[in-house]
Amino acid sequence: MRATKINLPKILLDSKQISPEDWEKALSLQKKTGKPLAEILVKENFISEEEMIAILSHHLFIPFIDVNRFNIEKGVVGLIPEEITRKYCFLPLWLFADILLIAVAEPLDIIALDNLRIILGYEIKQVLGKEKDIIERLNTCYKKQPQSLTTILDYNKPTEREAVESIIEESRKQPIVEAVNLIINEAINKRASDIHLEPEEEGVLVRYRIDGMLQEAHRLPSKSQRGIAARLKILSGLDITKFYIPQDGRFHIQTQGKEIDFRVSTLPTLFGEKFVLRILDKRSIFVKLEDLGFSPQPLSLVKEAIEQDHGMLLITGPTGSGKSTTLYAILMKLNTIKRHIVTIEDPVEYQIDGITQVQVRPDIGLSFATALRGLLRQSPDTVLVGEIRDRETADIAIKASLIGQLILSTLHTNDAIGAFARLVDMGVERYLVASSLILICAQRLCRRICENCKEPVHSLSEEVLREMGLEADKKLSFYKGRGCAECNYSGYKGRVPLLEALKVEDKIKEMVIKEVAFEEIKEWAIREGKLITLRRDGIDKALAGITTLEEVYRVTARD
Repeated sequence: MRATKINLPKILLDSKQISPEDWEKALSLQKKTGKPLAEILVKENFISEEEMIAILSHHLFIPFIDVNRFNIEKGVVGLIPEEITRKYCFLPLWLFADILLIAVAEPLDIIALDNLRIILGYEIKQVLGKEKDIIERLNTCYKKQPQSLTTILDYNKPTEREAVESIIEESRKQPIVEAVNLIINEAINKRASDIHLEPEEEGVLVRYRIDGMLQEAHRLPSKSQRGIAARLKILSGLDITKFYIPQDGRFHIQTQGKEIDFRVSTLPTLFGEKFVLRILDKRSIFVKLEDLGFSPQPLSLVKEAIEQDHGMLLITGPTGSGKSTTLYAILMKLNTIKRHIVTIEDPVEYQIDGITQVQVRPDIGLSFATALRGLLRQSPDTVLVGEIRDRETADIAIKASLIGQLILSTLHTNDAIGAFARLVDMGVERYLVASSLILICAQRLCRRICENCKEPVHSLSEEVLREMGLEADKKLSFYKGRGCAECNYSGYKGRVPLLEALKVEDKIKEMVIKEVAFEEIKEWAIREGKLITLRRDGIDKALAGITTLEEVYRVTARD
């Protein structure tokens, strides 16, 4: 390994990757041999090559790849004379338009990169590889492909325009268009929430997320990858020439009498670009709060909370737990001509008439905190903050809730009581947390039993019933789905939310301010009947034949 431009001593010593004693030994060896420190550290086993690569990749933001698994584009190695590649220990991998991707054993300095750009006329992009692997691959490539000046000059380099036109032409081929249309329509018909197109070494895996679970749908040939990627990028308004950075876009279709938006995300991977298409059916935001499937007790607490003029309502849970759907249902209930509602979202998933919606743009300085600070000057009645991620946003939102706004937002915590700890950990004073919060909810989604193949489950053992806090009673009934064509033989069709809702009443405010342990507060709330937990709500839905015990135990934690 050659020396790099980062402050290697500070990084290695601060992270305790090597000891000060080993560093002194390496310095001593450098004075004797004149070799670069990074090379000495690896060769003398003070640090492994894998650890050194991880450090370089992390601090220089350059990805690492296994060059042995990379399919090098034909003719690319011949672009550069053998003596140059061996001198700098790098391997040309891929040429696209005017961009050349090379693997390097250590990042080249700016002067070397500039010289390479001038000589070749390409923009150079780097990835990291192991020095031994690069040398072995160079040996193999040059055995197969003797290099000469004629080889270099005869290489048919397409212009950027020719490359783009070639991609566009491929995306318009009838089989590609039909394949993309089939995937999209099939996913919609199967009620999928996401489409995943994942490039692999020998093809493209297509999976649908149905009722929260990924299911394999198709395996496509590798030759279709470029055309499908280009087709999706053109539909989504993405740059078809940029395959080495993540991109986000969206498109809209009307099908089967429905308006559907697709949010598209790309991610460069070892074998090509991965696409995830989030399917956003506009009809889902028009579902009434009462029709979402909440149990009576938490639903009544939510309704009571949103009638307040000010305060904060938080919904917690992991990604994909239905928080956004619940918040949109609340907004639809509050959305009247007399109320000024503003949302700050990242991204804005659904556009709603009568509501002012702000898209967060961190790249230009428009963060949740900045947008929230600005919109408070416009005297809103209700504000939806997509997520509270930092102290500044939390501080502004809490203060806004104390001076006359109803604030709705989300947090990533496991249960309702965890919201207190999360806000305190962010640095918000306990008295502010206690004074501002009016209701905290935790939400999960359970798969519904398919009504077409629903059947009773044999009676459970007394041990299992005791674990659930139930009396051993022969009248208790549970159900499952046998599996049929209607539910794609999964036994489930659709999902139902589980919700625990904790009203922050005076007693709880007092305990929070007095620094009573949050788990003790939770135990008190359960004991006093103030809180029905996610697990308990799920068991009640299993008893009602809506979901299965397996689903409840899968998505909820023990109380």
